[in-house]
Amino acid sequence: MDKIIEKKRGLQKKHIPYIAVAAGALFLLLWILFGNHQSTMLVEQEAITVSNVIKGEFKDYVRMNGTVVPIQIVHISPEEGGIVMEKVAEEGQSVKKGDVIVRLSNSNLDLQILNAEAELAEKQNLLRNTQVAMQQDRLNNETEQASLEMDVARKRRACEQNERLYREKLVSREDFLQAKEDYELAKKKRKLIGERIEKDAQYRSIQMEQMEDNLANMQRNVVLVRERKQKMEVRSNIDGELGLLNVELGQSISAGEKIGQINDISDFKIEAMIDEHYIDRVKVGLSASFEREGQHYLLKVRKVYPEVREGKFRTDFIFTGERPDNIRPGQTYYLNLELGKPTQAVLIPRGTFFQSTGGNWVFVLDKSGKKAYRRTIAIGRQNPQYYEVEEGLEPGERVITSGYEAFKDNEILKLR
Repeated sequence: MDKIIEKKRGLQKKHIPYIAVAAGALFLLLWILFGNHQSTMLVEQEAITVSNVIKGEFKDYVRMNGTVVPIQIVHISPEEGGIVMEKVAEEGQSVKKGDVIVRLSNSNLDLQILNAEAELAEKQNLLRNTQVAMQQDRLNNETEQASLEMDVARKRRACEQNERLYREKLVSREDFLQAKEDYELAKKKRKLIGERIEKDAQYRSIQMEQMEDNLANMQRNVVLVRERKQKMEVRSNIDGELGLLNVELGQSISAGEKIGQINDISDFKIEAMIDEHYIDRVKVGLSASFEREGQHYLLKVRKVYPEVREGKFRTDFIFTGERPDNIRPGQTYYLNLELGKPTQAVLIPRGTFFQSTGGNWVFVLDKSGKKAYRRTIAIGRQNPQYYEVEEGLEPGERVITSGYEAFKDNEILKLR
């Protein structure tokens, strides 16, 4: 007789795996719906720098290194080429305007001077000979004109006399007409010689003016060539200090070649290289200053060079007040250039975090100081001490201003 087996009810051992899978799925669903998915990183508090967000006066200035240079540098370039025969001055020596620095020699120039002088003498002789010839022609013309005047007078008398005799029937008509024709011919010759003398006088005047102009030009040419000879002595154009002289005895120098420079040390200026980020804000006339041995010195922007090299542009500053007593070319000063007037703003201290974020976001600590959350911000102007926060932070909050390289893409930092 078979035994009836009763069916078991309730939770059995074989159901446990299914229940575990269901529970896990439920937990995963709840975590997806309500969990915090932000990546978190544990950070040692001693390894970071925490700074306070403050409300204060933002001084709009930029700091840079400036180098002292002479107020003016004049290049030495000879107007005539030649061979260096003598170095009269040495580097570092004080010179006055007009002092000889280098003497050159040029045999070709000497030959040009001789040729120009010989040509001038030849032109002068030619002009004198022409003047003598013209004077002789003028005298001959005047003599001929005088003879014709006398001839006209005589033939006029003869004509008048023959006319009276003809009326009295004492001479033939032919004799009268011949005398009259001779008189008319003499008058025509006198008129022609007068016109010729006038034309010759005009021609001689024009010719003499041209020759005198040519002679004057040649004289000026000789003067200029002789002045070129004087330029074989290279002289200083200003009072100053010979800062550089790059020549040696016997060296061949070309006209216009730079061989040195003279520094005008009557005053000084400061040259500085500024980051191209500020190129639109740096203008002529802006104020600057620096501290030196406890003294405060004032400057202003004299010139802004538009060319950018290696991310920087050059700016010249001049003093508006006293100069340091021991100022020398080549010294370096740390300048503060004022870009605008101070204003009230939300500020955070400068830090290396900016290199990683570009000022677009920052880690902000919560009230407990145990966690820091990534937050988007907007940074405007900056100076050597602070960043100006335009939005995203409030005074009293605390932010991490040290480098973010180790944080990677984490959005929450746990501090311990």
